Amino acid sequence: MKKRIAVLLMLSLLMLTLLPAAAFADEEVPDRAAPEAAASQDNLVTTQHTAVIHGEEIAYTATVGTMAVQTGGEACEFFFRSYTRDGVENIAERPITFAFNGGPGSCSYYLEFGCLGPKRAEMSEDGHSLSLPPRFADNGNSLLDITDLVFIDAIGTGYSRPADGAELGSFIGYDNDVRSFGDFIRQYVNRYTRWGSEKYIAGESYGTTRAVGICKYLSDTYAMNVNGLMLFSTINDFSQAIPSASNELPYAVFFPTFAADAWYHGMLGEHYQAMELEEYLDEVRDFVSTEYVPALFRGSRLTDAERNGLAEKISSYLGLPEEYVIEKNNRIAEDDFLSGLLREKNLKIGRMDGRYTGLLIDDGSDPSSVESNLILGNAYYTYLTEELNYQTDRPYLPFNGEVSDGWTSPAPDTAWLGGYFSQEEIIRECMARNPYLKVWVNCGYYDSATPFYAAEWVYAHVFLNEESRDNLSFSYYPSGHMFYLEKTSFDQFREEAGYWYQ
Repeated sequence: MKKRIAVLLMLSLLMLTLLPAAAFADEEVPDRAAPEAAASQDNLVTTQHTAVIHGEEIAYTATVGTMAVQTGGEACEFFFRSYTRDGVENIAERPITFAFNGGPGSCSYYLEFGCLGPKRAEMSEDGHSLSLPPRFADNGNSLLDITDLVFIDAIGTGYSRPADGAELGSFIGYDNDVRSFGDFIRQYVNRYTRWGSEKYIAGESYGTTRAVGICKYLSDTYAMNVNGLMLFSTINDFSQAIPSASNELPYAVFFPTFAADAWYHGMLGEHYQAMELEEYLDEVRDFVSTEYVPALFRGSRLTDAERNGLAEKISSYLGLPEEYVIEKNNRIAEDDFLSGLLREKNLKIGRMDGRYTGLLIDDGSDPSSVESNLILGNAYYTYLTEELNYQTDRPYLPFNGEVSDGWTSPAPDTAWLGGYFSQEEIIRECMARNPYLKVWVNCGYYDSATPFYAAEWVYAHVFLNEESRDNLSFSYYPSGHMFYLEKTSFDQFREEAGYWYQ
């Protein structure tokens, strides 16, 4: 999740071998634990907890550890954390949600410890760390009062690893990754008797690509149809990520996010600055679709007067000097904007969250990523070892560059269109075949990693009948890629999640 999407198209990877396993805790395993026949292959710790969630004290069981899974002819150990509400008489009436982050190459503590789980790192209302080392507390906005939760780390991240003798390459890349996650989910559902429960899949960033793939894989392979996809900061079409002479779509879909960043930093003229953000973005969307995209399509056929007039409008919407826009030939790429908006102040703005700023240093860093890692990392290790009693000498890998650098594309007969991986047809197929499938797309206005207008473009090209389109919904937040780190956005999400599950 925390690495540029372009790395998805890279080659090569290394093999990781199995490291020392975790020790069992002394607590008794509750009735919902995996069968004894499989326990010798797994390595699980079970503990009991309570948390105040949405104003109610919830008692729950936490199961944390590695589950041995056979997938694609290879063995691996998936590290997961599950939280199941206690006192449920009929487990079939209790929904279950499987959640993960993306990267690819990222663990899943961002969604778990920043948003959905029963405990959350303590932070200020605008998403800053309150102490070092950071602390954690009950997550009042957790979804555990609504649904049981299972967080999964991809193989090669967190504590998840290939088994002895298996190669990491057997588990990374789109097809391998979707298969391995799907096989884990099927195995978990089977062992913990959750076939009768409503099933939801939540993914963030590249995790949304994974979520859509898993949805199709589970249906095609195991006849397991899910009830909903909860997509955080989504990317489902990679033609939007990499501009080129033959692909100018990224310039268009990033534009409204850049405009939102400029509005936030007060870099616009008085007329636009006085508007509410949503009102301003409606005008920007209209400009992009009716003027900017046709101008990009015409290329060098624009007259000098048309080219200069376009630059003037772009300058007014993005807060960039007109001469800078002309120098970039009216095509403002991500790095051009992030380093150009506050250049006179010697600052660059964040990629994951454009509200953050840092010194204008050409080192590839993202000012908005530094804070989130500071908040979540140290506190999460404390949480695993002290709250969940999970002990191991195996290193926990929040992000594994070897996974992302070795990522491979799907086979040509799956979803490649014109050289870019696209999921519009997969989404359409899943929603058309399963009339119960709900898709909820959550977008941060200040997110330049997965821009909101790009998500709008994708789902405008998922051609659904009227009944299926009613199952598609969007939510927008005045925040960034991890919009839930900001309290106003997090509160909005929790309120809307209650309606969505119901």
